[in-house]
Amino acid sequence: MRRLASLVLFEFCMLALSAFAQHEGHESVGRVPREILERPVPLRQGIGKVHEEVTTSSPKAQAFYDQGLAYLHSFVWIEAARSFHQALRFEPSLAMAYLGLSDVDIGLQDVLGARVAFEKAQSLAGKVSERERARIIIRARQLDYLEDSGNLQKYFAYRQAISDALVASSNDPWLWILRGFADEGTPFAHGQGGGVDTIGFYETALAFSPDNFAAHHYLAHTFENLSPTKEALEQSEAYVRLAPAIPHAHHMHGHDLRRLGRTEEAIQEFLKAEELENAYYRAEKIPAQYDWHHAHNLELLAMSYQALGQMKAAEAVFREAFSLPACTDFAEFNRRAWLEFLLDRGRAQEALAESQDLVKSRWALGRFAGHTLAGRALLAMNRMEDARSELALVEQEMGHLPASVIGSLPNAGALRAEILLREKKWDEGNELMKHIEEKIGVVPGPDAWSAALFQLESIAQVARQVGDWELAEFTARRMIQHDRSYAGGHYALGLVAEHQGDAATARMEFATAEKLWSKADSDLARPRIQNP
Repeated sequence: MRRLASLVLFEFCMLALSAFAQHEGHESVGRVPREILERPVPLRQGIGKVHEEVTTSSPKAQAFYDQGLAYLHSFVWIEAARSFHQALRFEPSLAMAYLGLSDVDIGLQDVLGARVAFEKAQSLAGKVSERERARIIIRARQLDYLEDSGNLQKYFAYRQAISDALVASSNDPWLWILRGFADEGTPFAHGQGGGVDTIGFYETALAFSPDNFAAHHYLAHTFENLSPTKEALEQSEAYVRLAPAIPHAHHMHGHDLRRLGRTEEAIQEFLKAEELENAYYRAEKIPAQYDWHHAHNLELLAMSYQALGQMKAAEAVFREAFSLPACTDFAEFNRRAWLEFLLDRGRAQEALAESQDLVKSRWALGRFAGHTLAGRALLAMNRMEDARSELALVEQEMGHLPASVIGSLPNAGALRAEILLREKKWDEGNELMKHIEEKIGVVPGPDAWSAALFQLESIAQVARQVGDWELAEFTARRMIQHDRSYAGGHYALGLVAEHQGDAATARMEFATAEKLWSKADSDLARPRIQNP
């Protein structure tokens, strides 16, 4: 279920953006100006050492191709593109550099651009080795599947092309990595949607290439999706060691530390990623808005501060992340974290005002999130009829989304459930809220895991406010199960015990919460029982 939810949302969002990208014209790839992607670039250190021999007589072309490959496998699309273009300056007929550019375009969700770059690679296929021709055939099948992803025959042809190449080059680690991609179930796969079926492929790549940072990277994502956190941490540690100058490596190590309750260490990794990114933006004169990773890293950093009760720091980082324009509809949807933070802090009026940015989104997912949170803000302000109007708009936006996507959204129905609770329709409201809590808990990925914690906390707050103590206890226990290191879960359970007259349990849970909040802001509000 976790993997299905991830793939449904990932593929829908990628397809939506690819359609957008194809109408942007030729001045950009995705939303990144072509001028940036084609700027000259030097050779760099600390990004992970990779080598894949390609047909060229130019050592510099080979070096820049390898650099492009390294950046490609860390999702640094801009620098990968610059490196492949630099390789082409030294070897204009370097087919594999064009193939690399087609992969960058897939990463930037520009399907049309990917096809154009691929055709340039294909036109040079007569001048390359058999191994390189096999790679070109694989990309041809991948693009065929990408352009018709509902066609299983095209998927099987894509996967078979990789298997055929492995017969000829069974010790090629990059082919084993591609074979892992193929088993992720989407033509846009770049190692983020792996599951139990992909582990063996990435581990085989490591067997042939023990210091292959890319395989460690993709294994870390795979283990995160499956929730074996210690194994994910081991892989992200290797990734950081092998590619210390890559922000995403530190970011991944950070969210694995966070999952293990080592939140202060996680914050240092997120800060290191931010430091590397900001230095890069200054040196290269590239606006942060063109780097998909920047807002993503800030959101995880903000939620880590929030987990420690350091709300001032969390607010500053949330504000910065929310100020950046989203580059995909799913990134727009994730901007809801700032509004949820405001609601959790009791700042409904501000949340309502900020929600207007989302309700004006170009994407249905953004508008869905905006109306949901506007409705919740209105409920907090006792404006029930206005909240019902927002619910109607939420349901209208859901009509623009595929049923499979709606079923995977963690907060679909949240506004309706809260309205039911405030109307004292507790049986119906509880059933819906518990269903939402179950969905929240199975969405894969570290950002979803962190967001789930605070979404559960919000439900517990609402339950206490309306006097639904059965739901308040159920949710508090789920919070602790989700993250035993979070003080808020223990505090929520303490409030329930206090209401039930269980003084011993209340004292124990409050004491645990205070210990876990030892690094919290000195003025952190700790509300006592909230009566309906």
